[in-house]
Amino acid sequence: MAERRRLYAALAVLLAVIAYAVLVPWLAGVDDRLTDFATARRAPSGQWWFGTDAAGRSLFVRIAAALRTSLLVAACAAAVSTALGVLVGAVSALAGGRVDRVIMRFADTANALPHLLLGIVIVALFRGNVAAVVLSIGLTHWVQVARIVRAESLSLRERDYVAAAVLAGARRTHLLRAHLLPAVAPQALIAVVLLLPHAIWHESTLSFLGFGLPPHEPSLGTLLAEARTSLLLGGWWTLLFPAGFLVLTTVAVAVAGSSLRTLLLPPKPSRMPR
Repeated sequence: MAERRRLYAALAVLLAVIAYAVLVPWLAGVDDRLTDFATARRAPSGQWWFGTDAAGRSLFVRIAAALRTSLLVAACAAAVSTALGVLVGAVSALAGGRVDRVIMRFADTANALPHLLLGIVIVALFRGNVAAVVLSIGLTHWVQVARIVRAESLSLRERDYVAAAVLAGARRTHLLRAHLLPAVAPQALIAVVLLLPHAIWHESTLSFLGFGLPPHEPSLGTLLAEARTSLLLGGWWTLLFPAGFLVLTTVAVAVAGSSLRTLLLPPKPSRMPR
């Protein structure tokens, strides 16, 4: 029951964040990219709840738009990474032998490369492209998913009903589609949720360093990058609120993913010694 309460609390926070990101830009009815230097760097007040940035734009609206972009990019990247990891892990386990060893050595090599550096290289080839940011995250976070799926697939391959299907002449594609993929679906769902915090931070880091989304595209990373100058001029709110929502969102997703993993994949009971 305690784990369910944690899950419901995290989901409630996450739904509130998503509602804020979706509804506020729509209800505001203004273009968050329009500037008004007459209201630049206004501190939080009754008129400006989160203050304004250096260009006079409302941070309350701009952070909502940034959250929407960051969540969308992170969700797409987590889905790409999980799909790639599931496919590689399942194929490696089904193929076995030399193919399995080659795939796993390639996975070890990919995991040894610095993720941020590799992401910067990928994004630098297509500067300012959202698809490049998604691919840079997806192509650097699939290894752990592949290892988990491979281990589960190897375990499933030894079970009686899979062995019976093999003896009956079932093809590997049939085994993959009918047996392995349905069995690893819970792990895939949990992997998507657990990858979301990593994807959000990765996108924010790339954008903060100037390699991610372009400056005119609001995301949590671009807002944090813009806050560097304002912070030196006393604009503490330009850093506090974007960073606060970044931490709040990632913690809520991480707690939800951890609780979901505990509920869907309870630990196997240990065998009592005879």
